[in-house]
Amino acid sequence: MEATHALWLLAVPITALGVAALARRFGVSAPLALVVAGLLAAVAPGAPEFELDPEFVLFVFLPPLLFSAAWESSLPNLRENARPVGYLSVGLVLFTTLAVGYLAYLIVPGLPLAGAFVLGAIVAPPDAVAAVSVAQRLGLPRRVVTVLVGESLFNDATALTAFRVAVAAAVGEGFSLLVGGERFLYAAVVGAVVGLLAGPPLHWLRSRLDDPVAENAVALLAPFAAYLIAEALHASGVIAVVVSGLYLGHRFSTSPAVTRLIGHSFWKVTIFMLESVVFLLIGLQLPGILAGLSGRHPLTLVWWALTVFAAVVATRFLWVFATALAPAVLARRRARKGDRSLDARELTVVSWAGMRGVVSLAAAFAIPVTTHDGQPFPERDLIHFLTFTTVLGTLLIQGVTFPALIRLLGLGGERERYEDAVAEAGAQHAAARASLDRLEALTADEEAVDEQVVERLRTIAEHRQLKAWERLGGGTAPGGQEVPTAVYRRLRREMLAAEREVFIRMRDERRIDDEVLSRVLHELDLEEVALSLD
Repeated sequence: MEATHALWLLAVPITALGVAALARRFGVSAPLALVVAGLLAAVAPGAPEFELDPEFVLFVFLPPLLFSAAWESSLPNLRENARPVGYLSVGLVLFTTLAVGYLAYLIVPGLPLAGAFVLGAIVAPPDAVAAVSVAQRLGLPRRVVTVLVGESLFNDATALTAFRVAVAAAVGEGFSLLVGGERFLYAAVVGAVVGLLAGPPLHWLRSRLDDPVAENAVALLAPFAAYLIAEALHASGVIAVVVSGLYLGHRFSTSPAVTRLIGHSFWKVTIFMLESVVFLLIGLQLPGILAGLSGRHPLTLVWWALTVFAAVVATRFLWVFATALAPAVLARRRARKGDRSLDARELTVVSWAGMRGVVSLAAAFAIPVTTHDGQPFPERDLIHFLTFTTVLGTLLIQGVTFPALIRLLGLGGERERYEDAVAEAGAQHAAARASLDRLEALTADEEAVDEQVVERLRTIAEHRQLKAWERLGGGTAPGGQEVPTAVYRRLRREMLAAEREVFIRMRDERRIDDEVLSRVLHELDLEEVALSLD
């Protein structure tokens, strides 16, 4: 039995990776495909029941997922969009908690107000993984993507803090707005301080290790350290992780080249694995959730689920458009600062990008089983069910239609990408010019420099100077011919392939050792990766 159970556990990541890979290959929403696969696996004959451990999710999955997102985020862009990010990650979460919670209190007989607010806090935070990936692929304006990313970084902290306050009231610890506000401010401020204090020493340590593997190991440790320290202080571990990730990611550009290459690859693989497994686990929760609802009428459950889902979607639309219509004085201030507000099309996209995910389910399963007086927590199974249907509904309805909505509104364009390409070309030109000037200064002081070496270095700098401008033409010259840099990349890749074949053949013939092969292949791989980035 133990071996069978172990095989089922092994099947979870294998299935998750297989489904995610197929979804990426065919352009299907990976989170949605994984949830559906989990649903199908959950009802398969002989499948064991997988219960989501909330502590495991909140500690093992959430910190690296948030840290990676913060690591790759632009700190200057987030600063420039602090107002809309704050409106969504704090204001919208609290508004959704109150609105959805009060509605649930009105429509569900026997659900106390504190328990209803627990449900509201659980379904309040969107998971922007799917939305951001689609937005980036379809070329949404950078500001829209920044707002969605910023919201996803901080809204979990707001929701989990509101959840803890609501649970405390529901189990009989007592509640007041003053106490709730104090808890929220303490969690946010202390969590941010922990993140800020954790960032500099970790960056100092990484910058002095001079070992790419060890430097990235420190980065892997960072989210768990920040989360644990903040939680030990009863503060927001989520905010601590995000702040430390923003700090370290902003300074990652000063790390050595090999460290950056390993780091980017490591985080891509890690996040792909974690996201795949976690969305599959969402679908696998169905049997356990349905088990506690056997006494409920199916039509009543459907009515409650549809109402809560509609409320979650409607509150986001209402809040996004209401906060966009700021007082005229604020609009004049933003105009003076050059801060362009999102237009109606962009606001619609932001409003529809409200897919829920694993944080909501983890919070739902973290609800205590009993209150302080030993009574069962009111409607715990129902809250699980309404959370699951809301997550599934947002992934199915909003997740499937999100790309079509972007195309329908005409927001998935190439204008910003073209502007980026022009800016990159100008930067490449200036950088190449600086490198040539540095080369001339160095060779002027050194008499015994081979002219062929100097000429080769000049050619490399000129190639780098031209490639960005040629990219603006799509890699083709007038008449459909390849531009010189495209020809160079194509021919050089073929040359590298020929070299690789020789090295592998010599290893197979035992003329060189595997250690030698690994070293030379690493050099070839680095050059080929550089060519693919050209």
